Amino acid sequence: MVEVHRRHLLQGAAVLGVGLSAEVTAQPTLAGVLPVSADLTPRKRIRFDDDWRFAFGHASDVTRDFGFGAYQYTHAKQGLSGVTASEPDYDDSTWRAVNLPHDWAVELPFVNNDTYSLPAPDKRREYEEDEAAAHGYKPVGRKFPETSVGWYRKVLKLEKGDENKRLTLEFDGVFRDSLVILNGYILNRHESGYTPFEVDISNFINTDDKPNILLVRVDASYGEGWFYEGAGIYRHVWLVKTARTYVPQWGTWIKSDISGVVDIETRIVNATDTAKTVTLASTISDADGKAVVRLETPVDLAVQGETTTNQTTRLASPRLWGLKDPHLYSVRTEIIENGAAIDMFASTFGVREVVFKVDGFFLNGEAMKIKGTNNHQDHAGVGSAIPDGLQVWRLQQLKEMGSNAYRSSHNPATPEVLEACDRLGIMVIDENRLMTSAPEGMDELETLIRRGRNHPSIILWSIGNEEPQQGTPRGAKIARDMVRLVKRLDPTRPITAAMNNGQGFGITESLDVLGVNYYVTRLGPVREKYPSLPVVGTETASTLCTRGEYERSETKLYVPAYDVTAPKWGHTAENWWPLYNQTPNLLGGFVWTGFDYRGEPTPFNWWPSVTSHFGIMDLCGFPKDNFWYYQAWWSDKPVLHLFPHWNWEPGKDVPVWVHSNCEAVELFVNGKSVGRKDVVKDLHLEWTVPFAPGKITAYGYRGGKVAMKAERVTAGAAARVVLTADRIDDIAVLRAEIFDRNGVAAPKADNLIFFDVEGPAEVIGVGNGNPTSHEPDKALYRKAFNGLAQAIVQRKRDGAVTITARSEGLISGKVVLKIPVGAGFDAGGV
Repeated sequence: MVEVHRRHLLQGAAVLGVGLSAEVTAQPTLAGVLPVSADLTPRKRIRFDDDWRFAFGHASDVTRDFGFGAYQYTHAKQGLSGVTASEPDYDDSTWRAVNLPHDWAVELPFVNNDTYSLPAPDKRREYEEDEAAAHGYKPVGRKFPETSVGWYRKVLKLEKGDENKRLTLEFDGVFRDSLVILNGYILNRHESGYTPFEVDISNFINTDDKPNILLVRVDASYGEGWFYEGAGIYRHVWLVKTARTYVPQWGTWIKSDISGVVDIETRIVNATDTAKTVTLASTISDADGKAVVRLETPVDLAVQGETTTNQTTRLASPRLWGLKDPHLYSVRTEIIENGAAIDMFASTFGVREVVFKVDGFFLNGEAMKIKGTNNHQDHAGVGSAIPDGLQVWRLQQLKEMGSNAYRSSHNPATPEVLEACDRLGIMVIDENRLMTSAPEGMDELETLIRRGRNHPSIILWSIGNEEPQQGTPRGAKIARDMVRLVKRLDPTRPITAAMNNGQGFGITESLDVLGVNYYVTRLGPVREKYPSLPVVGTETASTLCTRGEYERSETKLYVPAYDVTAPKWGHTAENWWPLYNQTPNLLGGFVWTGFDYRGEPTPFNWWPSVTSHFGIMDLCGFPKDNFWYYQAWWSDKPVLHLFPHWNWEPGKDVPVWVHSNCEAVELFVNGKSVGRKDVVKDLHLEWTVPFAPGKITAYGYRGGKVAMKAERVTAGAAARVVLTADRIDDIAVLRAEIFDRNGVAAPKADNLIFFDVEGPAEVIGVGNGNPTSHEPDKALYRKAFNGLAQAIVQRKRDGAVTITARSEGLISGKVVLKIPVGAGFDAGGV
């Protein structure tokens, strides 16, 4: 996969070889990255994503909200919620069929709902911001009651004997303020849009022949962030069936050290009226599935009680979790009663050592810089409802760039991101959303820690980001209580918070590692006051680039993709990274951001801008030129990236840049050398040359000899679409690129591309990375932006799939996904 993907990243190559084939057979990718579900019999954990019905309710009109709250006795009698859709005979045929994850906000049109009265464009300040722009101009919020409440309905099908089991629904994430109703009983209200929650439905199921009607009301009228957040059940839902004696959610906590000592802490709940003695059996296996340790411990359980048991062992010659070899052990937990397993629970963990010192960060004793990115949960076509395979694909792009760390800004990461980081070898800052010691905030914080503490990828807990109280005495009190809770739940990891002012005061005293957003010049007093406090750049750069654009446009609202533009608080890549790389007591940092995201369209924070320019990659994950700057200095890959494209007006002076880690680079224009320059570490090379049609060529030298070559060729008229695919699990990420008749990428092409699918799959979203495009994300077509467009395709069932990208007047591109029966897109064990 890497070779194919990198070949197609070379946008300006004169000829792309296999990329020009009209038909390409996509190969399986990322084997071993996605977790394999273990057989947990007698426990059943069933993905509960399919066959839901969806309809809009209303935030202010009860007659359009299915009767919810129409009468004051809504909560008076249990089981009588007054919601018409709760009735078994309710006709939901007018509701739309949806599968989860689902984000209804991304499906809505863009609306120019300026919160502020902005001045005329020529009078606007560069960083003046419309609040609606910050959220991507979607009609969600108090101003839009008709599209801010969504209802989900599903018939819950049960099996014989389920009435004797413990049944729960696990929601990985719902944005936001969700109400769960089963058979008319209001069972749970959960406000957070980011923390998972569990609902016990055991006592509320119908045990006769009546259907079980599940409703989830989701109210996204209020946001939690200042960026696009989506709306709906945008993460997975699971139906879990266990015995009445069971291991609860996140019920194992596995602590280990590099000497091989492993301590397994297991919670067991006995929700029966009988005291009993069971055997707790824990089997540790390596990544190859070989059992290396089995522990058995008798446990006495009281009636309706919970017991915590610790089992300790030592692994002989433990295999460590690291960036290049992210080895994972697994633990199979069994509760055995009268010789039979009555519950089984699976966990994974990694053996590694993380050390933060004031002058260095060490993983398993190896000193390294943290090379991270910040990311919101948002992608072209799908919004916040990112499929698992696409999550993996996004992380793989960051890893290919050389990034070794990921900050989930500014909320807990989805479970599949953490699982993929474990398997890919990417370190994580997992971040809390609410920085408060109020009960709700503390509950969310506890959930964050319990859910994540077995993940070896997580190296830091973050309790907050740029909070108003960060430098105040009140903030100090809040932080102390939060840190006390974290240390009780997980004393093995350090704690940070991202501070953009007040460093040295307020919450600083409670932190193990100081997170700094941008303003490193303010650290002098902190160094004097806390000389042993390690410092990480939790946000750095904020470079502004528009993919494929090389001149600023105040009319199109684009910024150049050269590394020259940053907001007043930020830096270019070459401003921040050389400083951090050369300064021992700056342990590394997290770029804002790895990918573009909806909202915060700095520096043009007004209509029609709808997405950010901050990403090293655009909203589709297509690389901007800075991708190769970071790859040159963050990875061990040889890099020679030449830009911009070579289609300009005759005689125009064009800045030509090269990102390379060669020793020297020589540039030629139509065969004539314009100079050879030595590469300076962490910097780019630059020439200014008058444009003449033809080609520019860069030669990279190592040891005095040519080691690499890159070209940009003047393109003719668009002639064909080339389609390529990366696929992970049931997802194929399609890249449609436009070329001229000679196989040269057409850098300004904006042709409308249609995506046709034959076979058991469907297009679930499209995009092009254009930060001012108002085209629909849910469609079978998209205009190219600077030569590129994307489609996300999802398999519906087994069978071969053919996808064609066609555009009027152009030769079509085609991808054939040859899929063995029963394998889906993940043939070869992906």
